[in-house]
Amino acid sequence: MITSDQITTIGKFNKPHGINGEVSATILAPRAVLEGCSCIICDIDGIFVPFFINSIRNKSQETVLLTIDGIGNETEAAMIVNKDIYVLRSEYSHIAHDQEELPVDFFTGFDVIINDKLRGKISDIDDSTANVLFVIEISDGSQTLIPAVEDFIIGIDIDNRLIELEVPDELLSL
Repeated sequence: MITSDQITTIGKFNKPHGINGEVSATILAPRAVLEGCSCIICDIDGIFVPFFINSIRNKSQETVLLTIDGIGNETEAAMIVNKDIYVLRSEYSHIAHDQEELPVDFFTGFDVIINDKLRGKISDIDDSTANVLFVIEISDGSQTLIPAVEDFIIGIDIDNRLIELEVPDELLSL
């Protein structure tokens, strides 16, 4: 059974395209991830269900047209409209790491060590401003916001889902 901590979001199904089950989808991950993954995953009634891609066609820079095994008409395609598209986190990290393109939201759920003393977990990403921020739930129950910039990241352990940050103490006291 696939669980939520095994997957990461890469896009969203938009709408059926034509009558043969093809579906338009917005993909926010590198194209290599979509092409290299063993399957895509969709939440169907609270269960993460794998789907196998038969073909991928470009529609625009972020939009593709997918034909999926088992979806052969417009009615079947309509069942996945507006649903998020996930892939296995392990596949995503290996494929994207080869491309050196891990988007910041990939790190949601990672444990964090800040300045070798504070421990917490990235609970969310705040991208509502020009500066993208990690929303970090500290182990003492407080919350802090840290800019998601490479200058503050001193180590990433993808397999153990851990990030080490070194940030100015002034940021922690805000």
